Amino acid sequence: MEEQKRLSTRSKVSYGLGAVGKDMVYMLSASYVLYYFQDVLGVNAIAMGVILLIARVFDAFNDPIMGVVVAKTRTRWGKFRPWLLIGTLTNAVVLFLMFACPPTLSAGGLVAYAAVFYILWGMTYTMMDIPYWSMIPAFTRSGRERENLTTLARSCAGVGSAIITVVTMMAVHFLGGAFGGTGPKEIEIIGFKWFSLIVAVLFVLFTVLTCVNIKERSTARMETTSVGQMFKALVQNDQAMAVVVAIVLINCSIYLTSNLVIYFFKYDFGGTAWYGDYTLFNTFGGAIQVLSMMLFYPLLRKGGLSNIKIFFVTLGLAILGYVVLLGLAFTNMNVVYLLFIPAFCIFAANGILSILTTVFLANSVDYGEVKNARRDESVIFSMQTFVVKLASGIAAFAASICLAVNKLSDAAVTEADQTVDFAAAVSQSAKAGLRMTMTVLPIIGLVVAVLWFRRRYKLNEAKMAEINAVLQSGKGERV
Repeated sequence: MEEQKRLSTRSKVSYGLGAVGKDMVYMLSASYVLYYFQDVLGVNAIAMGVILLIARVFDAFNDPIMGVVVAKTRTRWGKFRPWLLIGTLTNAVVLFLMFACPPTLSAGGLVAYAAVFYILWGMTYTMMDIPYWSMIPAFTRSGRERENLTTLARSCAGVGSAIITVVTMMAVHFLGGAFGGTGPKEIEIIGFKWFSLIVAVLFVLFTVLTCVNIKERSTARMETTSVGQMFKALVQNDQAMAVVVAIVLINCSIYLTSNLVIYFFKYDFGGTAWYGDYTLFNTFGGAIQVLSMMLFYPLLRKGGLSNIKIFFVTLGLAILGYVVLLGLAFTNMNVVYLLFIPAFCIFAANGILSILTTVFLANSVDYGEVKNARRDESVIFSMQTFVVKLASGIAAFAASICLAVNKLSDAAVTEADQTVDFAAAVSQSAKAGLRMTMTVLPIIGLVVAVLWFRRRYKLNEAKMAEINAVLQSGKGERV
């Protein structure tokens, strides 16, 4: 393995900015596309759930193929950066068009528009996300440098996600009013259009900085493979598959809540200015998520805890948070600050888990190289992209069923009424169904993740030291 110099500060900052931009885009789509089409434009909830799920199944074929395309790319700029830039430019355009849907379309037209642009969004996001994460093993040394860069990138991604989580609804209502919206629905239609444009522009700017300042130091030993060989390689890497399944379980649980929390504040917690409490809640949660990645996780590592131990501790913390949220939801609470208790547990755990799953996947690349005499960065990290989006699709489908069954929609609200308390028109049974869906199902998913990972994953620090020694000696052997 060739000797590499330490990463410069400029390279680290540029790579981090790329994470900020791409996760701003991802969070806007993952958290608000269902709300935008179902609640704002009036698309049937089940139809939206089917669209989101089908799009993710399509990505089951698109993502791995993109991994092979990246592996086969040979240009003077490397194999990762060209696709990173192309994917970003096309995804930014599609993002804007997706949130600029003409509201005058017929019901069938709205469904078709949502289906076409959401599938296109997934395809173009894959084009840039796979090369972005695949670059980590290609220009870092294994061990602390890789772990530190991964921590930085995930922290910056958390910043991007937090920005969208915190400012979206307030920005949407501000922009919608500033650009001539009069009723609540018209304000959100106009607001989402202009807000998505701002996010798309920032996304492109940040990615350009990444492409300019990151150099691919080593892309050797990335063999091109057929799709069949690629899937065979993934099956043979049992540690990568152990991480992938855990990612699906964790993200399905967390994304289900993130899809429904906006409905919880609008139709359950209530209030005429519900989006203010929603923003306050997300501001606190976003800050905790960023702190967990930039402060809590490094402190736990410095305290001597292994990554695997931290993983189980944070899963337990998330489960505790959901239990507390379930209990609070069935009280007559009307103070948003009480929700900060479960928010701390869930958001802190989510931030740390996002770092750890990426570290575990990067470790599985080294493990696969020793075990199978083949280094498959793009193949394995394409699975990360796929499973995260698959989880978001499954969660969105489950959320859409919850919305349809409990009849949660603002269709009955008149355009002229801007001070309506939506929660006042929702039955107690509908509220109970919403609360159970966004808490009990995630608890089940996280418990299964604990049991699965404990049984399957074996790349502890001692095993990774052994693997790194083998790689540095240049001798491949089965582990």
